[in-house]
Amino acid sequence: MELIADILLGAGAIAAGAYCLVLSRRLTAFNRLETGMGGAIAVLSAQVDDMTKALDSARGAANESARSLCDMTDRAERAAGRLELMLATLHDLPEGGDAAPRRMRILRRRGRLHQHMEAAE
Repeated sequence: MELIADILLGAGAIAAGAYCLVLSRRLTAFNRLETGMGGAIAVLSAQVDDMTKALDSARGAANESARSLCDMTDRAERAAGRLELMLATLHDLPEGGDAAPRRMRILRRRGRLHQHMEAAE
């Protein structure tokens, strides 16, 4: 009976050794840098670095666009204020019913980006 138990115990030890050998080879292949999981991890790490750089670049462009948009909004608000002031001064002009009608001239000034028009008598 002891002989049978020793044989079974030896066979189990040999099977466990073979199983460990197979696992060791699979783990080595799994971690191989060129073809295994190590290579995939290296590629993914490089892609993460590239995406981080692209994200930083996009963030910088978005910040610059936001600053530009704020500047344009401020300019538009100032122009709207000037237009409101011009409209308010038009309401202060006397009615032209009893006086001779005056012909308005349009003076054009060339600006840097836009042409501005101004009315003069």
